[in-house]
Amino acid sequence: MARKKLDFRSEAFSNVLGFTFRHWRKQPGRIGIIIALVMGATIAEVLTPIFAGRLVDAIASGPASQESAFGAALMAFWLLALLYLASVVMRTFTFVNLITLTLKMMSEIAGDAFVRVQRFSTDWHANSFAGSTVRKVTRGMWALDLLNDTLLVALLPSFVMLVGATIVLGSVWPVMGLVVGVASLIYVGVTVALSVGYVAPAATLSNAWDTRVGGALADAVGCNAVVKAFGAETREESRLGQVVGKWRNRTRRTWKRGTLNGAVQGVLMVVMQTSILGVALMLWTQGAASAGDITFVLTMFFMLQGHLRDVGMHIRNLQKSVNDMEELVDLHAQPIGIDDRAGAKPIRIGAGAIAFRNVTFRYGSHVRPLYEDFSVAIRAGERVGLVGHSGSGKTTFVKLIQRLYDVTDGQILIDGQNIADVLQSSLRSQIAIVQQEPILFHRTLAENIAYARPSATRAEIEHAASLASAHDFISTLPKGYETLVGERGVKLSGGERQRVAIARAFLANAPILILDEATSSLDSESEVLIQQAMERLMIGRTTLVIAHRLSTVKSLDRLLVFDRGRIVEEGDHRSLIGLEGGIYRRLFERQALELTRGLNLNVA
Repeated sequence: MARKKLDFRSEAFSNVLGFTFRHWRKQPGRIGIIIALVMGATIAEVLTPIFAGRLVDAIASGPASQESAFGAALMAFWLLALLYLASVVMRTFTFVNLITLTLKMMSEIAGDAFVRVQRFSTDWHANSFAGSTVRKVTRGMWALDLLNDTLLVALLPSFVMLVGATIVLGSVWPVMGLVVGVASLIYVGVTVALSVGYVAPAATLSNAWDTRVGGALADAVGCNAVVKAFGAETREESRLGQVVGKWRNRTRRTWKRGTLNGAVQGVLMVVMQTSILGVALMLWTQGAASAGDITFVLTMFFMLQGHLRDVGMHIRNLQKSVNDMEELVDLHAQPIGIDDRAGAKPIRIGAGAIAFRNVTFRYGSHVRPLYEDFSVAIRAGERVGLVGHSGSGKTTFVKLIQRLYDVTDGQILIDGQNIADVLQSSLRSQIAIVQQEPILFHRTLAENIAYARPSATRAEIEHAASLASAHDFISTLPKGYETLVGERGVKLSGGERQRVAIARAFLANAPILILDEATSSLDSESEVLIQQAMERLMIGRTTLVIAHRLSTVKSLDRLLVFDRGRIVEEGDHRSLIGLEGGIYRRLFERQALELTRGLNLNVA
């Protein structure tokens, strides 16, 4: 089991570091400058003990009045000052370049992640918490800052210092170089093994529960109206408490493992300190080291000690940043559900004729297809109602037209163009849709209406609102078209949201219109206004109406009755209502009976 965990973590480190290095390659010049500056500053530090030792030797060689001693001491002094200054200047320019590098990378990965999330399939979004997705992106973006710092200005100089110290000490006393080199390798090896194989797996689970906390918070806050409606505040608090409890336990285990890792590093540091000082004392007793040499060794030792102590911290930071970036990197690795084909061009929709030709479609891994060898044609400008029980295939029909899913076999043509061969953005921009539950951005009313055409003027926005019977209620608001509608339009009533959505569709002026029954849950007055607006909106457009309330489709040109992915009845309202035992007639009569019962109850 331990081997599996280690392999898993190694894969995670490989994925995250590979992802980071790919972004480094986009700024090769800046990376080269940073590495050169870091190595220069560190080499200046490696040389500092040498001249510190020479300064002590010069001072010990005779009084200041002795010209040769004073000259040697002064030379060592100015060289030390120059090394200090060079180190400070190079480190300053390192951070200046690192800031530019990191901010550009953070912007790119956040932007790229948003691009991918926007293009993930409808199923992916249906199965993902918005809060969790946001947490993955933001946590990973900030982890990159720590990762860049750790790799470029922490681990790199520490590595250069260890190698440089080993070479410098070994060139004077081979045994000292051997002790430093072997001890450094053991220390770094144990630190990496503990961080990767012991701490990192626990941190991964901790981050997974951190993501769930974000998802649970977003879910409860986003559905606060439902929570209040059922007085379920305590229940939601308890639910969140369970998730937070799991996160707390996982995080406690991670922190405890990190503490134990630090203790092991501390013990190794003591062993290394003892070994280096012991060898230095042995060389002194043998007369192989002068006072300046001991100063040189002690200065190098204290610098090494700082870097080695920091190596443990840097490895922990590396492990933490890899854990924090892991879910973001996985997000980038996921395939986009529906992608544009190579060479795809914009679609040009004129009349808006739609044709399904021998279409077969199945959801995901389902064995049985919903549609099989399915064909139907809708004429340009025709108004067609889609009728049937829930799950019969109505909604899938319009989603396939929008290419929210790809067909398994066959073709869907619009004005003779296969929609699988065109740019998705151009296809959807020429299809206006009014959903049963319209979703608005937490922006102004003007911005929400203009979302269909951002370049629209205020006059065009107001004209669209007038056609949608929305201008009057908007004009009564204190800020009018500049009113913020709240998250998902929560500040507006259902009827007002529908009219804003219809205004958006008017402004889009698309040749194809999809209406997902927009009046099923509204009061009578709002229903009349919206029904009138939709009648105006359908003029001159190929229109598909998903019908839940059958009284709204009586005037349409044609009705398609779906049952288990097949069109079982077809015709206008009059012809279908005359079919004995027909599905449409049975559904219509049932709704009429329910309406009659409701009226009788109201009268009673």
